[in-house]
Amino acid sequence: MTQADFLKSAFPAPVDLPFAETAGSARYFNRELSWLAFNWRVLDEAGNPAVPLLERLRFLSISAANLDEFYTVRVAGLRALVRTGNATLSEDGRSPAEQLHLINADARKLMQTQQSTFNRLRREMEVEDICIVPRSKLTARDLKHLEAHFLANVFPVLSPLAIDPAHPFPFIPNLGFTLALDLERRSDHRGLKALLPVPQQISRFVPLPGRPGEHRFLALEELLLLHLGMLFPGYEDKGHCTFRVLRDSDLEVEDEAEDLVREFETALKRRRRGEVIRLKLSFGAPESLRALIMEELAVTEDEVVEVKGLLGVADLKELILSARKDLMWPAFTPRVPERVEDHDGDMFAAIRQKDMLLHHPYETFDMVIRFLEQAARDPDVLAIKQTLYRTSWDSPIVSALCEAAEAGKSVTALVELKARFDEAANIRQSRRLERAGAHVVYGFVNYKTHAKISTVVRREGDHLVTYTHYGTGNYHPITARIYTDLSFFTCDGALGRDATKVFNYLSGYVQPEGLENLAISPISLKPRLLELIAAEADHARAGRPAEIWAKMNSLIETDVIDALYAASQAGVKISLVIRGICGVRPGIKGLSDNIRVKSIVGRFLEHSRIVCFGNGAGLPSAKARVFFSSADWMGRNLTRRVETLVEALNPTVKSQILTQIMAANLGDEAQSWVLAPDGSYHRDLAPREGPPRFNCHQFFMENPSLSGRGTAGGKDAPRLIDTKLPEADVPAAE
Repeated sequence: MTQADFLKSAFPAPVDLPFAETAGSARYFNRELSWLAFNWRVLDEAGNPAVPLLERLRFLSISAANLDEFYTVRVAGLRALVRTGNATLSEDGRSPAEQLHLINADARKLMQTQQSTFNRLRREMEVEDICIVPRSKLTARDLKHLEAHFLANVFPVLSPLAIDPAHPFPFIPNLGFTLALDLERRSDHRGLKALLPVPQQISRFVPLPGRPGEHRFLALEELLLLHLGMLFPGYEDKGHCTFRVLRDSDLEVEDEAEDLVREFETALKRRRRGEVIRLKLSFGAPESLRALIMEELAVTEDEVVEVKGLLGVADLKELILSARKDLMWPAFTPRVPERVEDHDGDMFAAIRQKDMLLHHPYETFDMVIRFLEQAARDPDVLAIKQTLYRTSWDSPIVSALCEAAEAGKSVTALVELKARFDEAANIRQSRRLERAGAHVVYGFVNYKTHAKISTVVRREGDHLVTYTHYGTGNYHPITARIYTDLSFFTCDGALGRDATKVFNYLSGYVQPEGLENLAISPISLKPRLLELIAAEADHARAGRPAEIWAKMNSLIETDVIDALYAASQAGVKISLVIRGICGVRPGIKGLSDNIRVKSIVGRFLEHSRIVCFGNGAGLPSAKARVFFSSADWMGRNLTRRVETLVEALNPTVKSQILTQIMAANLGDEAQSWVLAPDGSYHRDLAPREGPPRFNCHQFFMENPSLSGRGTAGGKDAPRLIDTKLPEADVPAAE
């Protein structure tokens, strides 16, 4: 693939719109609606015939879980603004009430499409002998099996609750799934309203007996209705419905909290009891039950969604069966970098040879774990410092840090308590680290620490060497299997000093001075970005080649967007790969003629943050400036978080990022959606002659030589584009 190939049609003819439609707030897309557009793209994968059946079911489940989280956080915030009379306009000029109206209308369409998508998938699953069986089609064998299962595994944990003056309406937790019943006693025909809350620990789909290779399931609510006689003896079911609630899940923490951990533990308990912001109710609910539930949960009619179909689509993830791997993505094993193998697994020796860039998940995240485990056991290692934003519940990273602390090494862990929905896990990990003897710090109350940094100080001869890891993703071995991210290992002295200054900032609150190759938010990252974009615009005005390539999850910061617009107007060719939220309106004449935006949604979740500047020579070129970062271009990342922006100075690493990773992302066709000036996204999946559409995920999986000695570090590695960059081995970093 040549540079011309992957940039061909990158800049379609700009759309000429009246000035009024591109001035002021109309210059930006709405953040919330842009997020919904992303979730539509996720849902669309559930109908993509190129995706295996159970992976399509996974995309459907993810789209539902995404929407639930969106409501419990973003929509909850907008509702709070409306409730308090705050009419502050969004960047695109909409009030909170206007945004809520548009969100609810689009979300209802999304949920309807989720149900129709599930119906199609259900039919395909039945062809593959994976069936959700209705009560009406249960056999005598099924009924006998279900009775035994109910008594052994469900009945002991249920708590039937009558609703009357002596039994007030119970608390229903966030995402709580409940069966509401209108009952009548047979002996005297007295009515009874009752609830049957379903503990979230119970599986939603109950396995049924079947022939070999057949997988049959009954939905849990059907099992409960089947055995009401055991729960309410002597009563008859006169009507029922199921419902789920979504509650405000944002956290509020006091700025002056004396004990931050204890304050977060208290806040987590408050979250469980957050205000109900949405009630999902099964279609056709008896009016008396509907009215009772709405009154007790204090929801209005516009906060009720009647679901005609399966309630709790996110639960479908339970049906992604390990026994049917033939209906999932083909197995993929991440590679171990050759350079690490060349040094018999010695990470420090591999890093000393030269800087090493790994591209996850194609190269195993185990190298990051090995880096810390080796440090924990190496008698020459004196100190380890580590940021932890999100990590797994039983984290091998935390285990290595604990082992190091118990061995007498100085271990400092910056644990971010404000990592949304991982607060409880992070509190647990901080307690574990403290028991092992590590120094645990929590950074700032007002800022989240989102930077991904690890340093290891090792005695080598008569001096100390700092080995540093900078990443774009979390220290999370589970998500690292499906998120694309960069891991950069170096023993460069300047980068080690920069990392140490950042840790001192986090623990001592003293702003770092004299950072040599690092910009950080909230101090210098945003100014550095704006400066680099402006410099590229200057190159264009001077008649020199000028290009920007950038890749990230979200781009909504208006100062940055305006800088990109100005660069486009100066003649800079800008190619953006923005997976999720994007506030940029591309391809508008006189505003963004030279900006192209695409989103990649596929087997892996694109998560790495990269930005490349032509620096007067175009892209790709040896003169280019290449950066990777922990930060998206959002206000929260640039002004309310501690983030890093690292410049890749090693020629080999620059080549890896430019000519392979960014080239593959820009060249992808199979998984790419192109953003139109009106905010819609389009992709072409129509059959065509010739080679199949280029798929960047497949490409990296199928080209082990790209991995070489750290993502395409080998000098014989294939290229995606035709511009030559220096590939000769460079001396080990000092």
